[in-house]
Amino acid sequence: MKEPYVHVGILSEPQIEFICSSPYSFREEKVTGKQVVTWCDGLILWKGRLYDELLFEPTEENAFFDLLDVTIGINFHWERKEDQRFTGSLKILVEDKKLTAINVLPVEEYLISVISSEMSATASSELLKAHAVISRSWLLAQIEKNKELSDGKQSYVSGWENDEERIRWYDREDHTRFDVCADDHCQRYQGITRASALPVREAVESTRGEILSYAGKICDARFSKCCGGAFEEFRNCWEEIQYPYLAPQRDYKAEMWLPDLHQEAEAIRWIRTSPDAFCNTTDKHILGQVLNNYDQETTDFYRWKVEYTQEEIATLTRERSGIDFGDILDLIPVERGSSGRLVRLRIVGSKRVLTIGKELEIRRTFSPSHLYSSAFVVDRSDIREGVPGRFTLTGAGWGHGVGLCQIGAAVMGEQGYPYRDILLHYYIGASLEKSYD
Repeated sequence: MKEPYVHVGILSEPQIEFICSSPYSFREEKVTGKQVVTWCDGLILWKGRLYDELLFEPTEENAFFDLLDVTIGINFHWERKEDQRFTGSLKILVEDKKLTAINVLPVEEYLISVISSEMSATASSELLKAHAVISRSWLLAQIEKNKELSDGKQSYVSGWENDEERIRWYDREDHTRFDVCADDHCQRYQGITRASALPVREAVESTRGEILSYAGKICDARFSKCCGGAFEEFRNCWEEIQYPYLAPQRDYKAEMWLPDLHQEAEAIRWIRTSPDAFCNTTDKHILGQVLNNYDQETTDFYRWKVEYTQEEIATLTRERSGIDFGDILDLIPVERGSSGRLVRLRIVGSKRVLTIGKELEIRRTFSPSHLYSSAFVVDRSDIREGVPGRFTLTGAGWGHGVGLCQIGAAVMGEQGYPYRDILLHYYIGASLEKSYD
């Protein structure tokens, strides 16, 4: 198998501006300098003419272009815009009433940028290698899944809703015209905006084509910032699929016992304490390997706490869900996953009662951006005539907790674990194979 190309969705706006700092071509026409493309009645307006689609291709080695005002950290507390630089080709197409900019480039070049964006060059070589393998595996698994969906071999739903429940998950429904997006929804990709250090290139090159597989299929190698001490299962965050390699386990040495965190009493005990785990660290050197400057604006990873007044939580749930619950009387856990993360949560309001899920829907409902995770317990206080005046959410971990825990893997790398051992700790029973040379 030859090295494949990947189509990465970078931004979607009614108007997109970019600069070809090196010569690019469009239908044999040379393109340089600043360009502006605009949505116009379902077509692309560029230089006074209308097009269905545009493809700008580099005409020389090491060519690059800049996309202006790219939003990063979408819906997170550190959301911001920045200009970004990319190699490869630039495709512009129409989606709804916007234009979408897509970067087309070889997988290995994409991975160098992803690892540079997700990790610091100060990370151990074993952590960088591990991340190269999982980023490559996840990407190729998504490309494979896209082909199955487009060929009609597989159907996809993203939840259901009735008078009693709203169950949603967020994964493939956003990307039908390209393979992956450039934000945390998929893998953080910022082109060559972040300089790729030699250790990152060496990690990608030394694992070239290497993937995780299970039962003859490429592993859907998910990862998150901090699992909170226990791994979550895929089916509790996305489709009802059971991947044996994404199984419940404690993020620590193999002999360490993991309590049954599906049970409410065990989950409460787990979340309110600080059990030993690889990702239970405050070492700034290790955290700096995984967290970029804007990530470090968050100071609590393993255990955290958020407080809301009645007015704040009632307003938040109404604005984020689009439902007026009235006063929020209680938040009742209905179902938890293997890491203690809430899969379904019942919101009891003075006007409406509704059960919501899965984990990201819960995180989105109870934060202006995202809660760090759905592994939390609820305390009500200042209760007057049955109406709490304050809610305190005490939680564990950052992200969905499925697959590799970046902070835990960073600790393992510092402790001398080789990258293969790191991978097989998080992807249980998987094997390492070469997908291409």
